[in-house]
Amino acid sequence: MSKYQNITGRNSLHVFVWVYTADPKNSHLRELEGAQERLTLCKADLLDYESLKEAIQGCDGVFHTASPLTDDPEQMVEPAVNGTKNVIMAASEAKVRRVVFTSSIGTVYMDPNRGPDVVVDESCWSDLEFCKNTKNWYCYGKTVAEQDAWDVAKKNGVDLVVVNPVLVLGPLLQPTVNASIVHILKYLTGSAKTYANSVQAYVHVLPGVSHPHQVSSYDFEQF
Repeated sequence: MSKYQNITGRNSLHVFVWVYTADPKNSHLRELEGAQERLTLCKADLLDYESLKEAIQGCDGVFHTASPLTDDPEQMVEPAVNGTKNVIMAASEAKVRRVVFTSSIGTVYMDPNRGPDVVVDESCWSDLEFCKNTKNWYCYGKTVAEQDAWDVAKKNGVDLVVVNPVLVLGPLLQPTVNASIVHILKYLTGSAKTYANSVQAYVHVLPGVSHPHQVSSYDFEQF
């Protein structure tokens, strides 16, 4: 693994550099094993290119895990799409070796016209019109963000790897309920009764999500 890794967001467990506001609600990060020796908290905004560039400078790799999760299209789509483009362009300027982008199953499975026997692969995308009509702004924003990520990475010569996990669950690091748990609570309380496009899947963060991200960051030419 590269010596210095930069991670946007607050869902990953073991990092060298985090890009997130160092305020009291994130104090649990400083309690992680090895945090005193290997963890630096930086304040950055996905829509503030200069702050991202400063945080990424000097890193060998970037894990872009941050994304809003809200029903408000303005708060969801712009940060997801433009934030991702900013991260990749900042990574290009900093000459990082690789960007690992946490996308989502939501970028591929929201297509009501796809048959149940179709094997979903990298050529499959969610239907953007269906996402808009059903007001599924998370899937819409993540789909556009990933499509733009591939385009920006190609144009800027960035080595990009994308991981598309299903809904991620695991131990809570923070004392508050996160978006994944809220999703489960909706079905437990009965406020939600059906899955979007009749599909839903779940994965545990350890090792189901963390391990693919870790492996994706390796430079296999060194082995």
